[in-house]
Amino acid sequence: MAAAMMSEAERATRIDLAAAYRLAVLNGWDDTIYTHISAAVPGEEGAYLINPYGLLFEEVCASNLVKVNTRGEKLDDSPYNVNPTGFAIHGTIHAARPSARCVLHLHTPWGLALAMVPGGLLPTSQHAMRLFGRLGRHAYEGLALGEAEGRRLVANLGELDGLILENHGTLTVGRTVAEAYMLMHHLERAARAQLQAMAATAGNIIVPGEAVAAHTYRQWLGDGSERDGDAEWPALRRRLDRIDPSYKD
Repeated sequence: MAAAMMSEAERATRIDLAAAYRLAVLNGWDDTIYTHISAAVPGEEGAYLINPYGLLFEEVCASNLVKVNTRGEKLDDSPYNVNPTGFAIHGTIHAARPSARCVLHLHTPWGLALAMVPGGLLPTSQHAMRLFGRLGRHAYEGLALGEAEGRRLVANLGELDGLILENHGTLTVGRTVAEAYMLMHHLERAARAQLQAMAATAGNIIVPGEAVAAHTYRQWLGDGSERDGDAEWPALRRRLDRIDPSYKD
């Protein structure tokens, strides 16, 4: 889309979304050309931005993100196509839950391993307690291509912060790109710590009680005036600016 036709709000969202892709690479969260991070376009109901199919996360920048609607139809003149699995997951969530302005879905090694553990994420660390009671589960049904599965996935997500996609990976949603990113950061840190501890102790790990986990979750939220990512995101963007500011292009 020509820069002259783009609102400042869309431009800012594109830059944040491109930053999330580049930060994912730095974290080792990418899976060649697969998985997606999407963001709703401000002021355009039913429109969202997603990565071009065939590009590595490190090649994503603000200008090459593809604008689509929740039916998977392109809304701009991008030369790129979009992976159809992105519609079944991202399009369905954006259509059903407008408050989920960003949807982040990954196939990381730790997320995949957690998705095979019947008990899922346990409140074994402060990072995990940020997500206490806030993760749903979605059973594996094969490649996520169908509308029917999309409806079941949305039902399992409800108003939660994310999902463990069994035998598949992880997913978080946020009111901003920064919030979805930081929720995934907590999930990744928590999954890695839990699984490493389980491996080191043959599963004999310390799990605080639900009352402590619930108390810690409330402490994370505070008075609700600050969202996950509000404080961290500017610092993360500064890191990218020092390494390679081309994500803004």
